[in-house]
Amino acid sequence: MKKTLLSIMFILGSSLMLWAGGYQVRLQGNKNTGMGLTGVGLNLGSSSVFFNPGALAMMQQKADFSLGASMILSNVAFEKSGTDYRSETESKPGTPFYAYGAGKINDRWTVGLGVYTPFGSSTTWPDDWAGKLLIKNISLQAIFFQPTVAFKVTDKIGIGAGFVYATGKVSIERGLNYSPTSQVALEGSAGNIGFNAGVYFQATEKLAIGVDYRSKVMMEVSGGTATFTLPESLYNTLPEKNEFDAELPLPANLDIGLSFKASEKLTLALELNWVMWSAYDSLKFTFKEKGELLNSSNPRKYKDNFIPRIGASYLVNDKLCVRLGGYYDPTPTDEEYFTPETVSLNTAAFTFGLSYMPVKNLSIDISYLQTIGLQSERSYKPDQFSGYYKTSASIPGLGISYQF
Repeated sequence: MKKTLLSIMFILGSSLMLWAGGYQVRLQGNKNTGMGLTGVGLNLGSSSVFFNPGALAMMQQKADFSLGASMILSNVAFEKSGTDYRSETESKPGTPFYAYGAGKINDRWTVGLGVYTPFGSSTTWPDDWAGKLLIKNISLQAIFFQPTVAFKVTDKIGIGAGFVYATGKVSIERGLNYSPTSQVALEGSAGNIGFNAGVYFQATEKLAIGVDYRSKVMMEVSGGTATFTLPESLYNTLPEKNEFDAELPLPANLDIGLSFKASEKLTLALELNWVMWSAYDSLKFTFKEKGELLNSSNPRKYKDNFIPRIGASYLVNDKLCVRLGGYYDPTPTDEEYFTPETVSLNTAAFTFGLSYMPVKNLSIDISYLQTIGLQSERSYKPDQFSGYYKTSASIPGLGISYQF
């Protein structure tokens, strides 16, 4: 029975890991999304609260406000190796959002506030699919609150930093191999603090360079609930309800970007994001009942990755601006510890966006992101579960911004 319990705890750990390592959501400004999700070397107003607080110091307007949301319409297809079995997810749309405000105190100082969702996921597989012992469904969301201050050091250099408070929730269901109806349901909330700091350098009239660092946030789950649906005979060994504590890291990012004003109408952007996924070397958690028997540490072996991005914007006239972009996001996962909760493959993406200004100072911002996860064979070694995965996501977005 001890072996059975430890097996259950290992499975729970691999599911909980997705809170930390599912995927990072960079949909934090519709103007930025249209330009390949670039922003570190751009000065687009209050969205710099997220992309580079240093750029806030160089903001031309007295005040800038923006809010928006996107709808993630994703699909994951799985084909079991050596068979004709195939299954697809039935996920509900994800809805990441952002809201920013920034204003100048004087020529040197600017303050801002951002509320945004940089991590989140929603994946639902059919109840009877082949991988139900790994996952049935998962819903994750993290919300960041970031008060920010920026200072103009010179007419060319701005610096800025923001304190981050992160809070979030997770809900997971997965099958257990004891009866057709056996399963476990996990629910928990987490929170902790971090920071975001950046430097913006207007090197020339046409060229700007930015560097931004967003710290790792260790999300601490305390008193999460685990509810087991099992045959009656097992409740003597494992309680139907239990509580757990865990520490789940959200990765740090170091971003370097530049923008170049090729003409009065055309702006180009180039960016490189270093996402420090290696924070997910292992996951440790502790259960309230059964003591050491239920405590476990699970290897994940994630690796850092670099994401190159390009973008462009073109001002058609005083009322219309169009944008294009693209990027390549290599998977940070380990081939032998690949789980189907939130499938992360080597992914290519392209973006489109436009802003329409019906009246002075008001902008309606539309974006579209299309991602294609390149089909690949992956396995989950502990359960000897393997197959071919392929992903895609269509992500329209809508926002509004106002400045004066």
